[in-house]
Amino acid sequence: MSYLASMDADEFKNRTKTFAIRVIRLVEALPTNQTAKVIGNQLLRCGTSVGANYRASCRAKSPADFIAKMAIVEEECDESIYWMELIAEAGLMNEKRLTDLKNEANEILSMVVASIKTARSRK
Repeated sequence: MSYLASMDADEFKNRTKTFAIRVIRLVEALPTNQTAKVIGNQLLRCGTSVGANYRASCRAKSPADFIAKMAIVEEECDESIYWMELIAEAGLMNEKRLTDLKNEANEILSMVVASIKTARSRK
């Protein structure tokens, strides 16, 4: 069950998986110091869980279950943005290298929020 109006569930699954792969590549490109390792691990966890939790929402048993699972997607995506901002502001990576991925995260987040609002209005 998906309430994403702009694309079907399979397209969004692919988009969130591609996002996860891009997060993995970003984390692999971070410096090898302790700070980058800790922040990178945080980004890796939440960035890869966006797609995993979206897939779980596609198997929701009810509209309330869908909304609850999508709320997790929202949180993980927003947290990913936070860690990318921290990476840039701490000088661990040039902000220009993060721009496209942050934009993608913001687009995914916007679609998830819209989907949650639509699902709530249908309840």
